[in-house]
Amino acid sequence: MRIAYIAPYQGAELMQRRPIVGNLSLGARMKMEVISDLLRRSSHNVEILSQGEIIKHQFWMYKGFREQNAFDERIPVYYSSAFPVKFVNGLWSGLSLLRLFKARHRIYPFDAVLIYNFKVPQIICARYAIRRLDLPVILEYEDDALVNTAGEKEEGGLRTRWQLSMVKTIFKLVSAGIGISPQMLNQLPASTPKLLLRGVVSDEIAKAVRPPAACRKNIVVFSGTLFRTKGLEQLIEAWQMIGLPDWELHITGDGELYQRLRDMATHCGGIVFHGLLNRSEYVRLLCSAKIGINPHDVSRTLGNVFAFKIVEYLAAGAHVISTPMGQLGPEIEKAITYIPDNRAETIARALRRVIESRSYERTAAEPTLQVYGPAAVSRALDELLNKVLATNSENRMGETKGKFPASNPVSAV
Repeated sequence: MRIAYIAPYQGAELMQRRPIVGNLSLGARMKMEVISDLLRRSSHNVEILSQGEIIKHQFWMYKGFREQNAFDERIPVYYSSAFPVKFVNGLWSGLSLLRLFKARHRIYPFDAVLIYNFKVPQIICARYAIRRLDLPVILEYEDDALVNTAGEKEEGGLRTRWQLSMVKTIFKLVSAGIGISPQMLNQLPASTPKLLLRGVVSDEIAKAVRPPAACRKNIVVFSGTLFRTKGLEQLIEAWQMIGLPDWELHITGDGELYQRLRDMATHCGGIVFHGLLNRSEYVRLLCSAKIGINPHDVSRTLGNVFAFKIVEYLAAGAHVISTPMGQLGPEIEKAITYIPDNRAETIARALRRVIESRSYERTAAEPTLQVYGPAAVSRALDELLNKVLATNSENRMGETKGKFPASNPVSAV
């Protein structure tokens, strides 16, 4: 099957050529890469089509291009053009991505479309794929479209109301849904095939040597986008409070808060900033840490977001400290210490308790891999795609029978 993966992917070359640090999403990027790789290994031909959108307004035209140093040479990545002018940016990105999608489809037609969330470009391409190309569209639903990150409904203007109307329409038209929570998947019709997928573990982590807690370094690690909702400022304040001379806090990633966090940590010992690591360095860090931390802002609507890093931490054999984001099952939950909020005082108490009680020895790498490892997720994706193909074939046969009456065997003779 030839699949168009229409997603706001942000590869290494895009980060160099466009100013996207303000809307950077490293967890999303990694999840897209792993899912694309699993689909390819199941003999599907995948192309990633991204708008490479810029949120900082400026009067400059950025031409579309193909990523030359893609994460996998067998999975091409194409970016549409961007024109980040106020009141034009979103619509331009949508129409530009649609032109790219049409062009790639003309060269070699797609059999299915996978869209990542409901940004305007994804909505426009999904509508075209369904209405004009009659292609099955699968929704990868990572962020609740009906509420914001804080879990609140937003009062918006005409564009917001249009976007919400389109989202509800597409809910009814997609052929299948992949989602991070039951609550979000329940927004789709009951008859739509669904796959609950909190995260997916890369091959690098699945195959890595994961030493037991006693053989690991006294490291707490945060990985991901350095964004204001991630609780990072509170984490550094908490680290200053507890004063653990034998422990280190390692922060890896990039984002709008990078310099501010470094400034905050200037006079705080034991904090190590790594910036962006390559995959092998990143996996080594995770597999050497005793604790992975996710002090994300607490949502009023539990299940509207889920941090991809939680599954990576668990699969690497680290104990996890996190604000609530959705249940993972009892075998995995034993390796998680939940905190009710991400105030600095709350984070500090949790860190001290987990370290002093040696709760970090409670891990769940194997149960996590059984559910979210490459083999398990690959099987689940194949099952979902087979359902989509079967349903699409039945629908096409039904339409054909409706258009053409059955042959009369007597007149045929």
